[in-house]
Amino acid sequence: MAKATREAYGEELAKLVVENEKIVVLDADLAGATKTADAKKACPERFFDFGIAESDMIGHAAGFAASGYIPFASTFAMFAAGRAWEQIRNSVAYPHLNVKVCATHAGITVGEDGVSHQAIEDIALMRVIPGMEVYVPCDENQTKAVIDHVAGTSKPCYVRLGRAAVEDVYDSKDVDVTKVHVLREGKTAAVFACGVMVQEALKAAELLKDKGIDLTVVDVCAIKPCDEEGILKVLGNHEIIFTAEKHNIIGGLGGLISEIASEKCPRKVVRIGVEDRYAESGPAKELMKKYKLDAEGVAEKIEKSL
Repeated sequence: MAKATREAYGEELAKLVVENEKIVVLDADLAGATKTADAKKACPERFFDFGIAESDMIGHAAGFAASGYIPFASTFAMFAAGRAWEQIRNSVAYPHLNVKVCATHAGITVGEDGVSHQAIEDIALMRVIPGMEVYVPCDENQTKAVIDHVAGTSKPCYVRLGRAAVEDVYDSKDVDVTKVHVLREGKTAAVFACGVMVQEALKAAELLKDKGIDLTVVDVCAIKPCDEEGILKVLGNHEIIFTAEKHNIIGGLGGLISEIASEKCPRKVVRIGVEDRYAESGPAKELMKKYKLDAEGVAEKIEKSL
């Protein structure tokens, strides 16, 4: 069943806040959109809304963590990773506090909200912070698995979530989110993908198989710390590598795979994503098509590169 990862987040958080009295939920005037309203309904006494004051929210999250609580702080990815970056760096990551920043509406699929809300830099911004863990789930079940996982760690974490409904990739939340998962085996080349681009990469592989292009598709949920062993195994089996992400091709998943390849298993890496430019306001599907991030666009880029 198609469901947005932000919806899956809200459902799982509402469950966890009832089960664990140490969990507190923070939002910045967007509880209906981020779906933390589910947790508010389940446990209103441990829900806190800070209004349009994201940096203040992160400061309070740090205070909660320093007091022994497990805060989940949510807003749109643009505001979490952008506006509150300094507070995340200095108040959360530097003192190694147990704060979970779960940011929704990431990437150009925010659509009509326009460039000011389309976070295409957030993976890079969070990944560069020392000690910060970064996860990009692709569907409902993997999102729930990620939320369960980060709730059980003591590390600061960033979870990137989407606005639009996405097709299921996994049939249960019994999935190890710290490992890469080979979803399709092929011989021509490999595609590492994260988030909604996992589904688009799988569809692209189907489009290309009749043209004699046989792709391996790999889901990379854990951007940091990454499953280097699993990534190297795929690199070792393929000469040509593609990455697909709904993010700037600089600093995100493409950067991660390129770094590992350059240091430990030299390969040609072709990065598919937002090509270091801003998009514009428009329906999400039309933006994905225009910037060749839908299945057809991904297939076209791969075929042209090969």
